[in-house]
Amino acid sequence: MMKNTGIILLAAGNSSRMGSPKQLLVYQGKTFLERITDTALEVFDPNQIVLVLGARHHEISSVIKNKNIHIVINENWESGMASSIQSGMKTLSVLFPEMERCFISVCDQPYLTSDLFSKMLHLQETSGKEIVVTKYADTLGVPALFSKKYFKPLTELTGEQGAKKIIHQNMSDVESFEFEKGAVDIDTPSDYNHLKKQP
Repeated sequence: MMKNTGIILLAAGNSSRMGSPKQLLVYQGKTFLERITDTALEVFDPNQIVLVLGARHHEISSVIKNKNIHIVINENWESGMASSIQSGMKTLSVLFPEMERCFISVCDQPYLTSDLFSKMLHLQETSGKEIVVTKYADTLGVPALFSKKYFKPLTELTGEQGAKKIIHQNMSDVESFEFEKGAVDIDTPSDYNHLKKQP
């Protein structure tokens, strides 16, 4: 299990390009939301997991009502990703005051595994860097792991700003982890159809 490490699962958006909640799309017998929740539960205690929902949260939360994790409703989800990160950080800080590090992740990366979280944590411990991010398709992104040093800046993000802003402002403190398949995220019906055809 992850020691002194929490995780925020961001799933508050309204999937506008998909046309229906992508959190509820089914892949290999599970919804995306169930997949990321189950993946997190393999390595995190339920008390260390906060799922942030927003748009259509009644419908979406019903698929994981037996998962025993903490669900936060971000009523302000339309203002952008920053409000969801803030909601998650504030909730986790109260529930889990001994938290030293926190992952930020999303629900639409179908190739994400619990092993990736474990390897990223190990990389942070061995690299001496306070931020570990995944690298794919010439970008640095989520999942991303931040030490306590960055908790306050994460709660001060605004609007559409995501964690990338903090990553790019602190590149000397960033280690990256190659996650080629992280480039596969599901935003449109054609993305989803393509995924379903994969072996």
